[in-house]
Amino acid sequence: MPVFVDKAKIFIQSGKGGDGHISFRREKYVPNGGPDGGDGGNGGDIIFKVDEGINTLADFHYGGKYKAENGQDGNKRRCHGKNGADLIIKVPEGTVIKEAASGKVIADMSGDNKEVIVLKGGHGGNGNMHYATSTMQAPKYAQPGQPAIELEVLLELKVIADVGLVGFPNVGKSTFLSKVSNAKPKIANYHFTTLSPMLGVVDLDGAPGFVVADIPGLIEGASEGAGLGHEFLRHIERTRMMIHVVDAASTEGRDPLEDLEAINKELANYNADITQKVQVIAANKIDMLPEGEDSEIIQKIRDKYEPLGVKVFAISTLTGKGLKELLYYVSRTLSEIKTEPVTFEQEFFPETMARGNDEAFSVYYDQDAAEYVIEGPKIEKMLGYTNLDSEKGFMFFQNFLKDNGILDELEKLHIGEGDTVRMYGFSFEYYKNVETMPDYDADEDDDFDDEDED
Repeated sequence: MPVFVDKAKIFIQSGKGGDGHISFRREKYVPNGGPDGGDGGNGGDIIFKVDEGINTLADFHYGGKYKAENGQDGNKRRCHGKNGADLIIKVPEGTVIKEAASGKVIADMSGDNKEVIVLKGGHGGNGNMHYATSTMQAPKYAQPGQPAIELEVLLELKVIADVGLVGFPNVGKSTFLSKVSNAKPKIANYHFTTLSPMLGVVDLDGAPGFVVADIPGLIEGASEGAGLGHEFLRHIERTRMMIHVVDAASTEGRDPLEDLEAINKELANYNADITQKVQVIAANKIDMLPEGEDSEIIQKIRDKYEPLGVKVFAISTLTGKGLKELLYYVSRTLSEIKTEPVTFEQEFFPETMARGNDEAFSVYYDQDAAEYVIEGPKIEKMLGYTNLDSEKGFMFFQNFLKDNGILDELEKLHIGEGDTVRMYGFSFEYYKNVETMPDYDADEDDDFDDEDED
């Protein structure tokens, strides 16, 4: 039997941007050719797309890592690196994508959201051809590609239906759905028969139809994770209206009034907003009551709930009594409800929240070593792409520190001329005034790619 999966956790990673290239044009009759390093390609995006043919998250049941393609590095002769291929992940409509650690919503794949870019690939870095100036005609550095973003995301499927059927196990919800709609749920006389939300379309003569979702049987403690209820309560959030199905004949020895109170309590504990939805009570199994719909228990339910605005219908899913009246009432009520379809607004923005960590840095004074220390992912990456052995590379890196506000942080710590600054194994003396980079002779750049053209 196929397993219905409505929750899964996966890793997703966009593509890294390709690195810019460092090279210089070399021609036989042009001894001082300029820089011609090309740009890196952009990394691929992670895109989620609704597939109408999918109704479960079973493909993601065992997790996994989904990675877009990296952008290619730039090359000589101003050649641009190839952009990385996007990765499209197909999900059923109604899937909510959340950042796993915080539970914050990234995207809700419902309504008009048929295709969403969840993670942008890193931008490709500029080649050294972009950095030639009148004072630096042979730049020996290029920009690294922007790093990829990796996230662990939680996928939650919240079915899209007009009406949700709720109630304890064995109150007749599956039978109700099979009688009033085109759904064919499996029906048996034991708890938790329904292992997945079952959708059915109700067609009515002379009135608008609607979609009903049979929410698997709840039990007390469901909102805290007991039984199956907690796993499927999320499917009620999108419904516009609820039908509480209750066993009026107490065939399993439970009090229907206590059942109604218990279900409402579980709904409120899970999400208080759910209790504000329009509700209808379907008092089922009246065929097993001697007085039928005139039974004392039916009257007690009406006396308690109808003054609260909750309509009570005495029905029998076995004989069909009362079903027609209930369905037409639901149809009329839905036409009067003007609420917009429930969608979940974005709360987590990967571009700033996830990639933002890469921009962070720390500056502090190490008293034991008598050194000022600079640390941070972006700084470490730039060190890897900068030639600190050359004067120009060193001055370029100092300008990088200045542009990113790091030198200001050192000044706040009262750094002095000649004090030592340490960064990931590199140490240098601090001097406040950084002079403009002097002219640089391209003939000195014999460590990079040459182009010899006859």
